[in-house]
Amino acid sequence: MCTKQELQNLNNRLDKYNRKLDAAKARGDQEIITKFTDEVDKLAKKVHTIKSKQSYDLNKERKKLKAMGFSREITKSEQADIGKLKKSVKGIVLVHPMTKLGKSMELSVMTGFASSPF
Repeated sequence: MCTKQELQNLNNRLDKYNRKLDAAKARGDQEIITKFTDEVDKLAKKVHTIKSKQSYDLNKERKKLKAMGFSREITKSEQADIGKLKKSVKGIVLVHPMTKLGKSMELSVMTGFASSPF
């Protein structure tokens, strides 16, 4: 299963258990309260683990791109024919500023990263 989908499922279950926990607290049912409190804690740990892994992977990718020898803004004409650009420059990685990676790198324009100038 995709980590994005797994994270969504865990958040949905966490939300459901929180609602059930609130209802149990309103009733004063101590057995159910402890059961759902344990479940909420367990799911919260899983969610935190997955988010930490995603953050680690994103930072690793960001560092790899920053370590590449050359980067520059992609012009509008190059953006119009990205396929041609990718074929002409071996190993180019294009990062859009609206993606997670682009936001973490604080890009304002579409940028290309490569090991050699292009």
